[in-house]
Amino acid sequence: MKLGELSPCEFVNVESEFAAMSVAIGASAAGARAYTATASQGLLFMVEAVYNAAGLGLPIVMTVANRAIGAPINIWNDHSDAMSQRDSGWIQLYAETNQEALDLHIQAFRLAEELSTPVMVCMDGFILTHAYEEVEMPAQADVDAFLPAFEPRQVLDPDEPVTIGAMVGPEAFTEVKILQHYKQMLALDRIPEIAADFQRAFGRDSGGLVRPYRTEDAETIVVALGSVLGTIEEAVDELREEGVRIGALALTSFRPFPLDAVRAALEHATNVVVLEKALAVGIGGIVTSNVRLALSGLPIHGSTVIAGLGGRPITQRSLRDLFLRAHAGELESLSFLDADWGLVERELQRMSQMQRSGPHAENILRDVGAVAHKAV
Repeated sequence: MKLGELSPCEFVNVESEFAAMSVAIGASAAGARAYTATASQGLLFMVEAVYNAAGLGLPIVMTVANRAIGAPINIWNDHSDAMSQRDSGWIQLYAETNQEALDLHIQAFRLAEELSTPVMVCMDGFILTHAYEEVEMPAQADVDAFLPAFEPRQVLDPDEPVTIGAMVGPEAFTEVKILQHYKQMLALDRIPEIAADFQRAFGRDSGGLVRPYRTEDAETIVVALGSVLGTIEEAVDELREEGVRIGALALTSFRPFPLDAVRAALEHATNVVVLEKALAVGIGGIVTSNVRLALSGLPIHGSTVIAGLGGRPITQRSLRDLFLRAHAGELESLSFLDADWGLVERELQRMSQMQRSGPHAENILRDVGAVAHKAV
Protein backbone atom coordinates (compact mmCIF):
# COMPACT_ATOMS: atom_id res chain seq x y z
CA MET A 1 0.00 0.00 0.00
CA LYS A 2 1.42 3.38 -1.03
CA LEU A 3 0.94 6.46 1.10
CA GLY A 4 -2.54 7.86 0.54
CA GLU A 5 -3.84 4.74 -1.23
CA LEU A 6 -6.06 1.87 -0.18
CA SER A 7 -5.78 -1.40 -2.03
CA PRO A 8 -7.57 -3.61 -2.95
CA CYS A 9 -10.47 -1.26 -2.32
CA GLU A 10 -12.88 1.00 -4.17
CA PHE A 11 -13.97 4.40 -2.87
CA VAL A 12 -17.37 5.49 -4.23
CA ASN A 13 -18.13 9.22 -4.19
CA VAL A 14 -21.92 9.49 -3.97
CA GLU A 15 -24.39 12.35 -4.15
CA SER A 16 -26.06 11.96 -0.74
CA GLU A 17 -26.05 10.06 2.53
CA PHE A 18 -29.01 8.00 1.36
CA ALA A 19 -26.94 6.98 -1.66
CA ALA A 20 -23.94 6.25 0.55
CA MET A 21 -25.85 3.67 2.58
CA SER A 22 -27.50 2.31 -0.56
CA VAL A 23 -24.11 1.75 -2.16
CA ALA A 24 -22.87 0.08 1.02
CA ILE A 25 -25.92 -2.19 0.97
CA GLY A 26 -25.27 -3.15 -2.65
CA ALA A 27 -21.58 -3.75 -2.05
CA SER A 28 -22.21 -5.85 1.05
CA ALA A 29 -24.93 -7.88 -0.67
CA ALA A 30 -22.46 -8.59 -3.48
CA GLY A 31 -19.95 -9.98 -0.98
CA ALA A 32 -17.66 -7.01 -0.38
CA ARG A 33 -16.57 -5.65 2.99
CA ALA A 34 -18.47 -2.34 3.19
CA TYR A 35 -18.00 0.81 5.28
CA THR A 36 -19.34 4.36 5.37
CA ALA A 37 -19.59 7.29 7.78
CA THR A 38 -22.11 10.00 8.57
CA ALA A 39 -23.37 12.40 11.23
CA SER A 40 -26.40 14.37 12.35
CA GLN A 41 -28.80 15.31 9.53
CA GLY A 42 -26.87 12.97 7.25
CA LEU A 43 -27.83 10.00 9.38
CA LEU A 44 -31.48 11.09 9.24
CA PHE A 45 -31.24 11.41 5.46
CA MET A 46 -30.19 7.75 5.18
CA VAL A 47 -32.70 6.39 7.72
CA GLU A 48 -34.72 4.28 5.27
CA ALA A 49 -31.55 2.60 4.06
CA VAL A 50 -30.23 2.26 7.64
CA TYR A 51 -33.27 0.15 8.52
CA ASN A 52 -32.91 -1.80 5.26
CA ALA A 53 -29.29 -2.70 6.04
CA ALA A 54 -30.30 -4.10 9.42
CA GLY A 55 -33.35 -5.90 8.10
CA LEU A 56 -31.28 -7.52 5.39
CA GLY A 57 -28.67 -8.66 7.93
CA LEU A 58 -25.75 -7.05 6.11
CA PRO A 59 -22.46 -6.68 8.05
CA ILE A 60 -21.82 -3.02 7.25
CA VAL A 61 -19.72 -0.90 9.62
CA MET A 62 -20.48 2.82 9.89
CA THR A 63 -18.86 5.61 11.86
CA VAL A 64 -21.35 8.05 13.36
CA ALA A 65 -19.59 11.29 14.30
CA ASN A 66 -22.21 12.25 16.87
CA ARG A 67 -23.69 15.71 16.35
CA ALA A 68 -26.92 17.50 17.21
CA ILE A 69 -30.07 17.41 15.09
CA GLY A 70 -31.90 20.60 14.05
CA ALA A 71 -33.90 22.68 14.14
CA PRO A 72 -32.47 25.03 15.21
CA ILE A 73 -29.37 24.43 13.11
CA ASN A 74 -26.47 23.17 15.19
CA ILE A 75 -23.32 21.37 14.06
CA TRP A 76 -21.81 20.61 17.47
CA ASN A 77 -21.73 17.45 19.51
CA ASP A 78 -24.42 15.58 21.32
CA HIS A 79 -25.88 12.07 20.90
CA SER A 80 -29.24 12.94 19.35
CA ASP A 81 -28.39 11.49 15.93
CA ALA A 82 -27.39 7.95 16.95
CA MET A 83 -30.03 7.81 19.69
CA SER A 84 -32.70 8.43 17.07
CA GLN A 85 -31.64 5.14 15.43
CA ARG A 86 -31.31 3.07 18.59
CA ASP A 87 -34.10 0.70 17.51
CA SER A 88 -33.10 0.37 13.86
CA GLY A 89 -31.42 -3.01 14.39
CA TRP A 90 -27.82 -1.75 14.29
CA ILE A 91 -25.40 -2.56 17.09
CA GLN A 92 -24.18 0.71 18.65
CA LEU A 93 -20.74 0.99 20.27
CA TYR A 94 -19.60 4.28 21.87
CA ALA A 95 -15.94 5.36 22.06
CA GLU A 96 -14.50 7.40 24.93
CA THR A 97 -11.21 8.27 23.20
CA ASN A 98 -9.75 8.32 19.70
CA GLN A 99 -7.66 5.26 20.57
CA GLU A 100 -10.82 3.40 21.55
CA ALA A 101 -12.55 4.60 18.39
CA LEU A 102 -9.76 3.08 16.30
CA ASP A 103 -9.87 -0.15 18.30
CA LEU A 104 -13.66 -0.41 18.16
CA HIS A 105 -13.69 -0.18 14.37
CA ILE A 106 -11.43 -3.21 14.12
CA GLN A 107 -13.61 -5.11 16.57
CA ALA A 108 -16.78 -3.90 14.83
CA PHE A 109 -15.90 -5.59 11.53
CA ARG A 110 -15.27 -8.89 13.28
CA LEU A 111 -18.52 -8.62 15.22
CA ALA A 112 -20.58 -7.56 12.19
CA GLU A 113 -19.21 -10.32 9.99
CA GLU A 114 -19.56 -13.08 12.59
CA LEU A 115 -23.22 -12.23 13.22
CA SER A 116 -24.07 -10.81 9.78
CA THR A 117 -25.53 -7.64 11.28
CA PRO A 118 -24.49 -3.96 10.91
CA VAL A 119 -22.53 -2.03 13.54
CA MET A 120 -22.29 1.69 14.28
CA VAL A 121 -19.16 2.99 15.97
CA CYS A 122 -20.22 6.26 17.61
CA MET A 123 -17.56 8.87 18.39
CA ASP A 124 -18.27 12.39 19.59
CA GLY A 125 -18.23 14.96 16.82
CA PHE A 126 -15.49 17.61 17.07
CA ILE A 127 -14.45 16.44 20.57
CA LEU A 128 -12.97 13.28 19.06
CA THR A 129 -13.38 13.59 15.29
CA HIS A 130 -11.54 16.92 15.08
CA ALA A 131 -9.03 16.25 17.85
CA TYR A 132 -5.38 15.76 17.00
CA GLU A 133 -3.71 13.27 19.29
CA GLU A 134 -1.30 10.39 19.15
CA VAL A 135 -2.79 6.91 18.85
CA GLU A 136 -1.18 3.52 18.52
CA MET A 137 -1.80 2.30 14.97
CA PRO A 138 -1.67 -1.48 14.72
CA ALA A 139 0.26 -3.14 11.92
CA GLN A 140 -1.75 -4.40 8.98
CA ALA A 141 -0.49 -7.93 9.52
CA ASP A 142 -1.76 -7.90 13.11
CA VAL A 143 -5.18 -6.63 12.03
CA ASP A 144 -5.34 -9.30 9.33
CA ALA A 145 -4.55 -11.96 11.92
CA PHE A 146 -7.30 -10.65 14.23
CA LEU A 147 -9.91 -10.10 11.51
CA PRO A 148 -10.44 -13.17 9.31
CA ALA A 149 -11.04 -12.85 5.59
CA PHE A 150 -14.63 -11.88 4.88
CA GLU A 151 -16.91 -14.84 4.15
CA PRO A 152 -20.44 -13.44 3.77
CA ARG A 153 -23.48 -15.45 4.79
CA GLN A 154 -25.44 -14.19 1.79
CA VAL A 155 -24.16 -13.15 -1.64
CA LEU A 156 -25.81 -11.95 -4.81
CA ASP A 157 -24.30 -14.22 -7.44
CA PRO A 158 -25.58 -14.42 -11.06
CA ASP A 159 -24.59 -18.09 -11.14
CA GLU A 160 -26.74 -18.84 -8.09
CA PRO A 161 -29.58 -16.31 -8.26
CA VAL A 162 -31.50 -15.48 -5.06
CA THR A 163 -33.79 -12.68 -3.97
CA ILE A 164 -32.63 -10.32 -1.22
CA GLY A 165 -35.11 -7.87 0.25
CA ALA A 166 -38.27 -9.59 -0.93
CA MET A 167 -41.74 -8.54 0.19
CA VAL A 168 -42.59 -10.23 3.52
CA GLY A 169 -46.16 -10.23 4.78
CA PRO A 170 -47.68 -10.91 8.21
CA GLU A 171 -47.01 -14.63 7.84
CA ALA A 172 -43.24 -14.20 8.33
CA PHE A 173 -42.40 -10.59 9.30
CA THR A 174 -42.42 -11.24 13.06
CA GLU A 175 -40.01 -14.15 12.72
CA VAL A 176 -37.56 -12.06 10.69
CA LYS A 177 -37.60 -9.42 13.43
CA ILE A 178 -37.06 -12.10 16.08
CA LEU A 179 -33.91 -13.17 14.24
CA GLN A 180 -32.64 -9.56 14.29
CA HIS A 181 -33.20 -9.48 18.04
CA TYR A 182 -31.57 -12.90 18.45
CA LYS A 183 -28.38 -11.66 16.78
CA GLN A 184 -28.19 -8.70 19.15
CA MET A 185 -28.58 -11.05 22.11
CA LEU A 186 -25.72 -13.14 20.71
CA ALA A 187 -23.69 -9.93 20.53
CA LEU A 188 -23.98 -9.56 24.32
CA ASP A 189 -21.70 -12.60 24.57
CA ARG A 190 -19.49 -11.88 21.57
CA ILE A 191 -18.70 -8.21 22.33
CA PRO A 192 -16.76 -8.98 25.54
CA GLU A 193 -15.21 -12.09 24.01
CA ILE A 194 -13.95 -10.11 21.01
CA ALA A 195 -12.68 -7.37 23.35
CA ALA A 196 -10.74 -10.00 25.31
CA ASP A 197 -9.27 -11.38 22.07
CA PHE A 198 -8.32 -7.83 21.07
CA GLN A 199 -6.53 -7.25 24.39
CA ARG A 200 -4.54 -10.45 23.96
CA ALA A 201 -3.61 -9.53 20.39
CA PHE A 202 -2.85 -5.82 20.82
CA GLY A 203 -2.21 -5.38 24.54
CA ARG A 204 -4.96 -2.81 25.09
CA ASP A 205 -8.14 -3.11 27.15
CA SER A 206 -10.61 -1.58 24.70
CA GLY A 207 -14.26 -2.21 23.99
CA GLY A 208 -16.51 -4.60 25.88
CA LEU A 209 -20.01 -3.94 27.21
CA VAL A 210 -19.38 -1.67 30.20
CA ARG A 211 -16.37 -0.30 32.03
CA PRO A 212 -16.72 0.40 35.77
CA TYR A 213 -14.54 3.12 37.33
CA ARG A 214 -14.08 3.13 41.12
CA THR A 215 -17.49 1.54 41.64
CA GLU A 216 -16.56 -1.22 44.11
CA ASP A 217 -17.66 0.67 47.25
CA ALA A 218 -19.42 3.60 45.56
CA GLU A 219 -22.67 4.88 47.03
CA THR A 220 -23.26 7.14 44.01
CA ILE A 221 -22.49 5.97 40.47
CA VAL A 222 -22.67 8.09 37.31
CA VAL A 223 -23.59 6.35 34.05
CA ALA A 224 -22.58 7.90 30.71
CA LEU A 225 -21.40 7.24 27.15
CA GLY A 226 -18.62 8.70 25.03
CA SER A 227 -15.91 11.28 25.57
CA VAL A 228 -17.52 12.96 28.60
CA LEU A 229 -16.37 9.99 30.68
CA GLY A 230 -12.86 11.45 30.89
CA THR A 231 -14.18 14.57 32.59
CA ILE A 232 -16.50 12.51 34.78
CA GLU A 233 -13.61 10.34 35.96
CA GLU A 234 -11.53 13.43 36.83
CA ALA A 235 -14.43 14.75 38.93
CA VAL A 236 -14.79 11.35 40.57
CA ASP A 237 -11.08 11.29 41.45
CA GLU A 238 -11.30 14.77 43.00
CA LEU A 239 -14.31 13.83 45.12
CA ARG A 240 -12.74 10.51 46.14
CA GLU A 241 -9.80 12.45 47.59
CA GLU A 242 -12.34 14.28 49.75
CA GLY A 243 -13.85 11.03 50.98
CA VAL A 244 -16.94 10.96 48.75
CA ARG A 245 -17.75 7.40 47.75
CA ILE A 246 -18.56 7.92 44.09
CA GLY A 247 -17.81 6.06 40.87
CA ALA A 248 -18.65 5.96 37.18
CA LEU A 249 -19.92 3.39 34.71
CA ALA A 250 -19.08 3.71 31.03
CA LEU A 251 -21.51 2.15 28.58
CA THR A 252 -19.58 1.04 25.51
CA SER A 253 -22.44 -1.04 24.11
CA PHE A 254 -25.77 0.77 23.99
CA ARG A 255 -27.32 -1.66 21.50
CA PRO A 256 -27.57 -4.38 22.51
CA PHE A 257 -28.15 -2.95 25.96
CA PRO A 258 -26.25 -5.00 28.59
CA LEU A 259 -28.97 -5.29 31.24
CA ASP A 260 -27.18 -7.90 33.37
CA ALA A 261 -23.81 -6.13 33.29
CA VAL A 262 -25.37 -2.79 34.20
CA ARG A 263 -27.35 -4.32 37.05
CA ALA A 264 -24.27 -6.06 38.43
CA ALA A 265 -22.27 -2.81 38.32
CA LEU A 266 -24.97 -0.67 39.96
CA GLU A 267 -26.89 -2.96 42.31
CA HIS A 268 -24.96 -1.94 45.45
CA ALA A 269 -25.28 1.81 44.85
CA THR A 270 -27.64 4.12 46.69
CA ASN A 271 -27.85 6.79 43.99
CA VAL A 272 -27.51 6.36 40.22
CA VAL A 273 -27.14 9.39 37.98
CA VAL A 274 -27.51 8.92 34.22
CA LEU A 275 -25.74 11.73 32.36
CA GLU A 276 -27.20 11.96 28.85
CA LYS A 277 -26.22 13.98 25.80
CA ALA A 278 -29.64 13.62 24.16
CA LEU A 279 -33.19 14.53 25.15
CA ALA A 280 -36.33 12.50 24.46
CA VAL A 281 -38.72 15.45 24.21
CA GLY A 282 -41.82 14.75 26.25
CA ILE A 283 -40.28 12.15 28.58
CA GLY A 284 -36.66 13.06 29.37
CA GLY A 285 -33.90 10.49 29.34
CA ILE A 286 -33.26 7.87 26.67
CA VAL A 287 -30.41 5.96 28.28
CA THR A 288 -32.21 6.29 31.62
CA SER A 289 -35.15 4.14 30.52
CA ASN A 290 -32.73 1.31 29.77
CA VAL A 291 -30.85 1.73 33.04
CA ARG A 292 -34.11 1.72 35.00
CA LEU A 293 -35.08 -1.54 33.32
CA ALA A 294 -31.77 -3.03 34.41
CA LEU A 295 -32.38 -1.88 38.00
CA SER A 296 -36.01 -2.96 38.17
CA GLY A 297 -36.98 -3.95 41.71
CA LEU A 298 -33.88 -2.48 43.38
CA PRO A 299 -34.24 0.29 46.01
CA ILE A 300 -31.98 2.77 44.20
CA HIS A 301 -32.66 6.48 43.81
CA GLY A 302 -32.23 7.41 40.15
CA SER A 303 -31.77 10.77 38.43
CA THR A 304 -31.43 11.89 34.84
CA VAL A 305 -29.22 14.81 33.87
CA ILE A 306 -29.36 16.16 30.33
CA ALA A 307 -26.02 17.75 29.49
CA GLY A 308 -23.97 18.99 26.58
CA LEU A 309 -26.84 19.50 24.13
CA GLY A 310 -25.67 21.17 20.95
CA GLY A 311 -22.07 21.14 22.15
CA ARG A 312 -22.51 23.04 25.44
CA PRO A 313 -19.33 22.46 27.49
CA ILE A 314 -19.51 19.96 30.36
CA THR A 315 -17.00 21.21 32.89
CA GLN A 316 -15.42 19.44 35.82
CA ARG A 317 -16.63 22.21 38.14
CA SER A 318 -20.26 21.76 37.04
CA LEU A 319 -19.98 18.00 37.40
CA ARG A 320 -18.48 18.32 40.87
CA ASP A 321 -21.45 20.38 42.09
CA LEU A 322 -23.87 18.02 40.37
CA PHE A 323 -22.32 14.92 41.90
CA LEU A 324 -22.31 16.39 45.39
CA ARG A 325 -26.02 17.14 45.10
CA ALA A 326 -26.66 13.63 43.80
CA HIS A 327 -24.64 12.07 46.61
CA ALA A 328 -26.68 14.04 49.15
CA GLY A 329 -29.92 12.80 47.56
CA GLU A 330 -30.86 16.35 46.53
CA LEU A 331 -30.98 15.87 42.78
CA GLU A 332 -34.39 15.97 41.13
CA SER A 333 -35.50 13.16 38.83
CA LEU A 334 -34.81 15.22 35.68
CA SER A 335 -32.46 18.18 35.42
CA PHE A 336 -30.49 20.08 32.78
CA LEU A 337 -26.83 20.80 33.50
CA ASP A 338 -25.95 24.52 33.37
CA ALA A 339 -29.30 25.49 31.82
CA ASP A 340 -30.14 29.22 31.91
CA TRP A 341 -33.67 29.11 33.28
CA GLY A 342 -33.88 32.90 33.11
CA LEU A 343 -33.83 32.66 29.31
CA VAL A 344 -36.53 29.99 29.39
CA GLU A 345 -38.76 32.02 31.71
CA ARG A 346 -38.31 35.13 29.57
CA GLU A 347 -39.46 33.27 26.47
CA LEU A 348 -42.42 31.73 28.32
CA GLN A 349 -43.41 35.21 29.47
CA ARG A 350 -43.10 36.50 25.91
CA MET A 351 -45.39 33.70 24.72
CA SER A 352 -48.01 34.53 27.35
CA GLN A 353 -48.02 38.22 26.46
CA MET A 354 -48.29 38.09 22.68
CA GLN A 355 -49.82 35.70 20.17
CA ARG A 356 -47.13 36.25 17.53
CA SER A 357 -44.19 35.91 19.85
CA GLY A 358 -41.91 34.57 17.10
CA PRO A 359 -39.50 31.62 16.88
CA HIS A 360 -37.91 30.54 20.16
CA ALA A 361 -34.36 30.20 18.85
CA GLU A 362 -34.15 33.69 17.38
CA ASN A 363 -35.74 35.26 20.44
CA ILE A 364 -33.30 33.57 22.81
CA LEU A 365 -30.33 34.48 20.61
CA ARG A 366 -31.38 38.12 20.80
CA ASP A 367 -31.71 37.82 24.57
CA VAL A 368 -28.13 36.60 24.90
CA GLY A 369 -26.88 39.17 22.38
CA ALA A 370 -25.84 36.65 19.75
CA VAL A 371 -27.80 38.37 16.95
CA ALA A 372 -28.81 41.94 16.29
CA HIS A 373 -32.03 43.25 17.83
CA LYS A 374 -34.89 44.18 15.59
CA ALA A 375 -34.85 47.74 14.32
CA VAL A 376 -37.22 50.06 16.21
